[in-house]
Amino acid sequence: MELIENLNDIDAPYKNAVVTIGNFDGVHKGHQALLHQVMEMADELDGTSVAMTFEPHPLRALGISSPPLITRHDQKLELLEQSGIDVLLCLPFDKAFAEISAHDFIEEILVNKIGMKGIIIGADYSFGKDRVGNISLLRSEGRRLGFETVVSDWIKDTETGKTRISSTRIREIVMEGRVEQAMKYLGRHYQIRGKVISGRKRGGSQLGFPTANIKLHDELCPKLGVYAVNVETVHGHHQGVANIGFSPTFGDQMFTIEVHIFDFDKDLYDTRIRVNMVARLRDEVKFSSIEALSLQIKKDVQKAKEILNKNGHS
Repeated sequence: MELIENLNDIDAPYKNAVVTIGNFDGVHKGHQALLHQVMEMADELDGTSVAMTFEPHPLRALGISSPPLITRHDQKLELLEQSGIDVLLCLPFDKAFAEISAHDFIEEILVNKIGMKGIIIGADYSFGKDRVGNISLLRSEGRRLGFETVVSDWIKDTETGKTRISSTRIREIVMEGRVEQAMKYLGRHYQIRGKVISGRKRGGSQLGFPTANIKLHDELCPKLGVYAVNVETVHGHHQGVANIGFSPTFGDQMFTIEVHIFDFDKDLYDTRIRVNMVARLRDEVKFSSIEALSLQIKKDVQKAKEILNKNGHS
């Protein structure tokens, strides 16, 4: 995959470019189907498949409140590369970009700069200054400039059979703690990632369960509670349990994500880990004593091992 982060880095229009445009937060099954459709059309035209996305999120760039991210920027790029797309345009979004008219965006950027011969978008797609660009405009401009506009069908929510798979729906599901359902829509486990930071220093000494602590930035946080997880570290993949919350038994009201990795004794401090949320085990509970909490963690570990081994996680 070729990654372009500035339009000025495009030396010449791509051959018969087929384009899709979006934020692609989550790169979920709906996005995956859209990207596959783009690649199929590009093959038919003996052309180039192109996905365009933006960094930062347009709402954030314009100072408008935006939802928490399902995938951080680095993970989104990884997932888009894995899709098999030929070219990813990850363009800086700012107020100047937002001022580009819909007509100029189509003619100057999509057609003249990128070489677009086809565009595949969702039915609700809008673009350009004041969001006046829409499917009708694309179709009329396509007749003038020589490109085809295809509206992609939504991928249905298998749970309801009615609503579509969307980033909004996945956020709701993750915030409800339903990470198993989120996996069905994402095609992979919901993942949080971050650098291991110094924690309260009590997991191993007081509870007998040492933990790696990570800090979230602006990404989506699952519902508070305890989860069975698969952890990717610099030392490989491992099973574990994660507690997301405020550790009410200790009463200090500090939000943490603490990950206990099974049968693991290596130092992870200052390294980056990825935590794949496999199943939610229980709510976070305030226990009467540290001993009672430690006993519950033992039960959590056993339950997590059963779930993870049943699902074939290393």
